[in-house]
Amino acid sequence: MGQRIAITGANGQLGQTLMRSSLFEAHLLLPLTRSELDITDAASVNSTLAALQPDIVINAAAFTAVDLAESQPERAFASNEHGVRHLALWARDSGARLIHLSTDFVFDGQHNRPYRIDAPVAPLSVYGRSKLAGERALMQLLPERSTIVRTAWLYSPWQQNFMKTMLRLMRERDSLRVVDDQVGTPCSTASLVQCLHALIAHEVPGGIFHWTDAGVASWYDFAMAIQEEALRLGLLEHAIPVQPIPTQQYPTPARRPAWSVLDKSRALQELQCPQMHWREALREAMKTL
Repeated sequence: MGQRIAITGANGQLGQTLMRSSLFEAHLLLPLTRSELDITDAASVNSTLAALQPDIVINAAAFTAVDLAESQPERAFASNEHGVRHLALWARDSGARLIHLSTDFVFDGQHNRPYRIDAPVAPLSVYGRSKLAGERALMQLLPERSTIVRTAWLYSPWQQNFMKTMLRLMRERDSLRVVDDQVGTPCSTASLVQCLHALIAHEVPGGIFHWTDAGVASWYDFAMAIQEEALRLGLLEHAIPVQPIPTQQYPTPARRPAWSVLDKSRALQELQCPQMHWREALREAMKTL
């Protein structure tokens, strides 16, 4: 018998990938778009989830506009901290499990080795601080039945993301400049969904996991790979020059970690999540386009 799984933020790229995945056919997925459930509204959380009675809630709802968060911190914290708190309180009272998606932005990027799940946190941005506040609220309120999955550089064939933005700009422009001194690992939502499925199948009681695809890349490396795969698949008619630039030549309101590769050893050991190199995962995602 499958479980009832509510998905907040169901219109986002992760939510859409979850709803399309054959991995969850044995379960009853209950997608909740923001119009159906605004997690910043405690009364809405309580009434909506009480009506659905999910066994598990996957929280894919978040304020993810990293630069906008610098000028609108109250909106970031409303979703990324208070919204998580509302979900945790409901799950605590109802007996449900809560799986919450978090981010590499909780780290400051000063390391030169993959960040372990217990590495010191030191977010550089409002977005990062709001996501960390959500993690801490969840661990305080629901330590035994909550799982935090930190991921990074997420992309998919749906909604807006770096892959789709690069494809659009490569069609529209004669050249591009892309930052080459921020290093991390791209992660396809399809890969992340496999990890979430493994998490549910293994009935892990709680704690923090890290998950991205395998390998390391800069944003410049990622952009070049997108162009190469797009040319191979016929998604672009011709290549354009892509120039690597330092972060200081592309200033943004929010500071980003210069290094945010995540150590995935716990997920690999405890969940046996199938791992794919980011280049291979990118190829599969672009075939869907």
